Amino acid sequence: MPILTRRNLLKASAVAGAYGVGLGIAGKFAGKAVAAEPLRLKTAKIEANLTDGGMTKSVLTYGEAGMPPVVRMKKGQPFAARLINGIDDPTTIHWHGIRLPNNMDGVPFLTQPYVYTGDHFDYAFTPPDAGTFWYHPHCNTLEQMGHGMTGVIVVENPKDPTFDSEVVLNLRDWRLGGDGQFIAQFRPRDAAKSGTYGTVRTANWQQEPQYDAPSGGLVRLRIAITDVTRIYSFRMDGAEATVIAIDGNPVPQRFPLDLLQLGPGQRLELAVRMPDSEGAVVKLEDIKGTNPKALATLRAVGASLKRDVRDLAPLEDNPVQKADLGSATHIPLILSSTAENTADNSICGSLGYSFWAINKVPWPGDTPDPTAPLAELKLGKSYVIDMENVTPHSHPIHLHGMSFTVLSSSTRQVQPFVSDTYLIQPDEKVQLAFVADNPGDWLLHCHIIEHQKTGMTSYVRVA
Repeated sequence: MPILTRRNLLKASAVAGAYGVGLGIAGKFAGKAVAAEPLRLKTAKIEANLTDGGMTKSVLTYGEAGMPPVVRMKKGQPFAARLINGIDDPTTIHWHGIRLPNNMDGVPFLTQPYVYTGDHFDYAFTPPDAGTFWYHPHCNTLEQMGHGMTGVIVVENPKDPTFDSEVVLNLRDWRLGGDGQFIAQFRPRDAAKSGTYGTVRTANWQQEPQYDAPSGGLVRLRIAITDVTRIYSFRMDGAEATVIAIDGNPVPQRFPLDLLQLGPGQRLELAVRMPDSEGAVVKLEDIKGTNPKALATLRAVGASLKRDVRDLAPLEDNPVQKADLGSATHIPLILSSTAENTADNSICGSLGYSFWAINKVPWPGDTPDPTAPLAELKLGKSYVIDMENVTPHSHPIHLHGMSFTVLSSSTRQVQPFVSDTYLIQPDEKVQLAFVADNPGDWLLHCHIIEHQKTGMTSYVRVA
């Protein structure tokens, strides 16, 4: 009799999973009906014009050519997509930040089988939250994401206030040499520190693209950091910019953009009040480090609309349950380095090293039968993660399947905003509260992919 492992179970259920098991799941995260026409997302290897040095080969994407499409969904309405794998590597799709059924989450051997070359998998769910999210593979992530497979998701809410224009930015680096071709995705000495940075920086696969927007109008600027390493410090030059949402959720209190720092996996929504003068240019900048970088620009066109950001109605809160702090169970979570080597246990593209750990356990992130969960949670119960970073580097920690509320930080004053990713600073202690309201095994990991792939990964089980 064969040994019954997670791998065998998932392979046995692959056919059922591929034909939309998410549609029949009871509960608020399940799809209510089949979407009219599934979105077709086929992975492909292409050539792309990323530098002035000619076409870059071996770029990976979803679609026939160019950047992966911006996927648009509607809050509370069924969505379906068919992933067709056209590259020579197994893959999946993770719908980053969206609270969905566990078997739609796209994590190989934790929630679904990976999709082999020539095969397909059907995803189906109903997004409960509006906002800016993104999608990417969760298999061989450093290579596949690093070569281009990262796309933005916009979940629309018909109750949102009216803007005069919308611009969506997909921010990412590329590791390219002087000839415009890919070089090694990582260096071990950098993976053991803050990560290996790209050499070419783009927004929407372009260097410093410019977009027209109405003079004196209000622009909804949606930004997704889909990079595998880079942490950004955002600043707007030439216009008033107001932070209205972070990581898909409205901020409790709007505030002017002033050197806001966010990491890989995080998203930012700004209300930008364009200048009144036609031709005026507004710059979105990253000023982290010693070389400030203009990421993209907006150019004012036409007669001034004379809009006022103070007249902009608030965004509707997403239906995220609030934790009962009086009865909440606390989960200790310590981020540290490690000397223990577990790299040989990895699938989906091992980097061959273990540098990082959660609660002293380095997990390679892709295992056929993972170790015990970080915590076993009771469905419907409230929890507080007491997270401490004892390393000298920042870590954007991402929780799949659920959203948390930031309660406190030992190093700064924080708003009680709702999120799925928290950028924890060196020597910081933070409390994150959430309700375990989505059953299944949910990954929790650093979204600096080299850190994830070299140990800073775990998962929680909700049952």
